[in-house]
Amino acid sequence: MERRRLGKTNLQPSLLGLGGFHLVEVPFKEAVALINYYLDKEGNYLETAQLYGHGDSEKKVGEVMKTRRKECILATKSLNRTKGEILESINESLKNLNTDWIDIFFLHELSQPKVLKEIAAPGGALEGVEKAKREGKIRFAAFSSHVAPSVSLKAIQAYPFDVVMVPLNYFDYFNFPQWEDKLLPEVQQRDVGVLAMKPFADGFLWRSWEKALRYTLTLPVGCVVVGANTRQYLEKDIKIVNQFVPLSKNEREELFRTAPELGSYVCRQCGDCLPCPEGIDIPRIFLLEGQFDRQMKDEIVRDPPEYALRDRLRFWYGNQEYAQKTYQNLKIKATACTECGICEPKCSYQLSIINKLKIAHQKLVSSRPASYIRID
Repeated sequence: MERRRLGKTNLQPSLLGLGGFHLVEVPFKEAVALINYYLDKEGNYLETAQLYGHGDSEKKVGEVMKTRRKECILATKSLNRTKGEILESINESLKNLNTDWIDIFFLHELSQPKVLKEIAAPGGALEGVEKAKREGKIRFAAFSSHVAPSVSLKAIQAYPFDVVMVPLNYFDYFNFPQWEDKLLPEVQQRDVGVLAMKPFADGFLWRSWEKALRYTLTLPVGCVVVGANTRQYLEKDIKIVNQFVPLSKNEREELFRTAPELGSYVCRQCGDCLPCPEGIDIPRIFLLEGQFDRQMKDEIVRDPPEYALRDRLRFWYGNQEYAQKTYQNLKIKATACTECGICEPKCSYQLSIINKLKIAHQKLVSSRPASYIRID
């Protein structure tokens, strides 16, 4: 399996990494068999987290580490934010994983400005990470983040992290484009290693899984981490990686144009619809809609399974309050639209812009109670 350099760590992870979240769904013996199969196929990046099943995932990985520790790059994560808590967490993970050292240790879900301040303050988690590095318990410091690319940019400027892990897929590129457009160039300049997660957009891209995986593999990342709860899924992913050919520019553009998940509703942020006679920043409003619910509620009637999947995933990032506050501050709202229709013929993706502006406005002023909030 192909390997890539992971930034300044100089680690050489396999192009496909195995994440531990879905191992919680698998019985112990089957999980161990999956991990062994992955290692047998020359995969070498294993990642888990103390949060996954309250140690269940770590213990399953740890069973394999009893005999195969030196064959892999081992990573785990913690949500703890203070020095004392993070040191306890590291010791617990070492015990669960049956190892004396962790190669990459993540501060899990660094998505809020206040959390960045908390971990960097005296007595914060970063002091614990530094102590653990001096003691040889961890080799490299990292963080994962699901939203708010701006926070990640501040984090790598505030502390010399070795590795970052962020979601990268062709669907959410049009909801959170800063991951690719701003963060990736910045980390490349600083030689920070990048691990990509969620190449299938939390399972939403199941119809296009091969193209989805190729898309993320084509990006300048050291490793793409996938979850697998069956050997069949893992075999498919490994096959694609071993036959991987990067997407060409034309293939990427064709994917953006024809992907069924994007369809004729998701805004591609091309800006061809501008200028609007009323001064409406149409792409900006649709970007806020994407940050609100990933542009998943489009008022199209679907079969129950498809509806249920969208309803489950649309608020996964918990970004509604941020999107609504930002919309409130816009000087010109979607309601300024006079339905003149000048914009719609300009759209290469056949979006019904007038109707979509109405839908976006309804979402962004909705009083619907927010679900799980990841960022302020």
